[in-house]
Amino acid sequence: MKSFSKARIKKGLSKSLQGSYTREARSKHTRGGIGGGTILEPVPGFNEVPSEHVISNKHNAYIVLGRDRPGSRMTGYGGRGDTHCASIDLVAGRLSYLSRSENDNGDKIFADPNFKIDAARIYISQKTDIDKNFQLTNGKLPEANTRSAIAMKADGVRIIAREGIKLVTGTDDLNSQGSKVSRDAYGINLIAGNDDSSLQPIPKGDNLVDALTKIVEHIDRVTGILDAFLMSQIKFNTALGAHVHISPFFGIPTAPSVLASGASIMSNTEKLSLIKSSLVSEKINLVTMKVNYLTPIGKNYINSFNNYSN
Repeated sequence: MKSFSKARIKKGLSKSLQGSYTREARSKHTRGGIGGGTILEPVPGFNEVPSEHVISNKHNAYIVLGRDRPGSRMTGYGGRGDTHCASIDLVAGRLSYLSRSENDNGDKIFADPNFKIDAARIYISQKTDIDKNFQLTNGKLPEANTRSAIAMKADGVRIIAREGIKLVTGTDDLNSQGSKVSRDAYGINLIAGNDDSSLQPIPKGDNLVDALTKIVEHIDRVTGILDAFLMSQIKFNTALGAHVHISPFFGIPTAPSVLASGASIMSNTEKLSLIKSSLVSEKINLVTMKVNYLTPIGKNYINSFNNYSN
């Protein structure tokens, strides 16, 4: 059975709270956070700005209703004084593993939003530069600047549905800023490791199956053509090899006569001409299939034009 141990980190607590922490740990009358009880832990203060309404608790959980602010008070569209940039910032674990109540000099620590370090976040903004704020690679999509956005970040993110999940793009003609949405420019990118260097189009399953089926059919037909050629050649070789003449000199068999096998040669030539014609036809079919399925101009191109993955 896997062992279980509670992690209690008092590093970063103010000196006054460290004494309380020791007394709490020794007390027989406190549960020290067990069963949902409160517990002393190092929690930084929050650099609140006048436009923000902050809901928080003693355990480093926040809901901040304000204006777009990915960092200090001067960042984001809220920092530069724009209107129409409302935001909701839900944070659990501000400063994450670096969380402290005060520094080594005993000064109280106050933290700004930190999209890189904070432990878990859901960020909603009416207007923001979401890719830049979270340091995301572009992939095959334009960088989302001056756009409404929702971002979720944590060590593990799970989206769970009892029945189904849809990822849908291009639903409206205009975006939140009133600009026309280009249906051709926006799809779905699945990017592992925040690295888009090897991003490739995602194949369309039905088209891919159709293309592979046609390839198999072409190979089967070419195999049949080659088989017919081999059978014809075997018959010709057998007839030529078995044909002999009886010499007028003492009735001795002579070497095969090619001239005597003229009828067989003519028949074989006709068959070879048909085989040649069939091979030319298959070569044309393969070129047509390549254009149709394996080039972007083909009507059954196997790759998606909008959706990519690495």
